Amino acid sequence: MNARVTEFQCIMPLENIPSVVKLGILSNERAAKVPHYSVALEVVQERRDLKHVPGGLKLHQYANLYFHARNPMLFKRKDTAATLCVLRVSTEVRHIDGVVFADRNASSDYVRFLHPRQEGVLDYDAIFAMDWRHANDPIAYYRHRSQKCAEVLVPHCVEPRFLTGAYAVDEAAAANLQSQGFGLPITISPQMFFR
Repeated sequence: MNARVTEFQCIMPLENIPSVVKLGILSNERAAKVPHYSVALEVVQERRDLKHVPGGLKLHQYANLYFHARNPMLFKRKDTAATLCVLRVSTEVRHIDGVVFADRNASSDYVRFLHPRQEGVLDYDAIFAMDWRHANDPIAYYRHRSQKCAEVLVPHCVEPRFLTGAYAVDEAAAANLQSQGFGLPITISPQMFFR
């Protein structure tokens, strides 16, 4: 793996943590059977509902992780950062049978679905850039915004054993995360949440 990829990440509402600790990070399809709160944008979910990974599952049958959660999705939720955390997930999940990498938002019309062995074609400079805006170049902006949301797609579920910790925006959010039963290390990172 590229040296910058030390973990995968998942944006998660704090109120889902008791379920995550018990069941793991679930695919959209499995999460629909469990009481939960979603931060997903409905228009994006509608696109994802129609998408099928070539040679794989329907997109909603994968638990989705990011290479870098400080991305447009989290930016859209920055005003609710106190109610969220970013879960840290071991890169070992890439060895699970059927895992697929998406070189940008998996619902994009231009996404490439890759075997983890093909990770070298990912644009890590774009994925890990702190800013995806491109003044006076809307095409570069839209392309980069999608690349920032490159994904790791894990069939059905990321088991709790792959969780390694979490990021919280501040001490209060970290305390809330702990109160939900999260016992792994928590890193306070306002920057992750655009603060």
